[in-house]
Formats: sequence, C-alpha cells, structure tokens
Amino acid sequence: MLETGIRGRQSVAVTPENTAKTMGSGTLNVFATPALVALAEKTCWMSVADALDEGCGSVGTKLELEHTAPTPMGMTVTCESELTAVEGRKLVFKVSLYDEKGPVGGGVHERFVVNDAKFAAKAESKKG
Repeated sequence: MLETGIRGRQSVAVTPENTAKTMGSGTLNVFATPALVALAEKTCWMSVADALDEGCGSVGTKLELEHTAPTPMGMTVTCESELTAVEGRKLVFKVSLYDEKGPVGGGVHERFVVNDAKFAAKAESKKG
C-alpha cells in the first residue's frame, strides 16, 4: 500500500567511475551530477518497490534537483527520500543529498506507477 511518509536511503562511494571527468559532465574528479541524479532516482524507486502490486514498477517522469556542493573521490554521497504525495499513479518525493561534510543537493522527484509488461511493450512498439 502506497502512503505518504515512506522513506528511502541509499549511499554510494565516489570512485573514478562516477566522477564528472569520467561521466562526461565536466573535467574534475568530483561526484558527477548525472551520478547524483541516478542516486536520487534509485533511492526513490527502491523505497516504494515492495509496496507496489506484483508486475508493477515505477518510472521517473520529472526531476528538479540542485547539486550545490562538490564531493571528492573517497567520500560517500547519501540520498534520503520521502514520499510526500500519492496522486493516483503519480508519486512525488522530496530528496536530500549529503556527504560526510554536509548537504550537497536536493529537490523533488516525480515517478509514475506502471505495469512493467505493458510499459515494456509500449516502448518496444516504437521500433515499428
């Protein structure tokens, strides 16, 4: 059962694989914004996955995210999410991201609950 207040938490170490330099979002060896986005999405979908009906998942549809401070390699970035609204199939999450020294970002993420098989079929139908 999906109800507001569901919380999630995920962490990731900053490694050469998720730096801006490696991911192509900049030239520095700091945690990349695309990696921050991925961590926020992962935290949200995983927080509600067990509450969804069998055969259902969720897909990201909107993300408003600020990346406000750098995190160097060797540190860890953590995302905490809270489901703040359930509007039919639409789920709205507040996300907060931080490292060992303090906040590094935050925002709002929206996801929609989908039937996995129907959604995959719709995607495949685009091939023609």
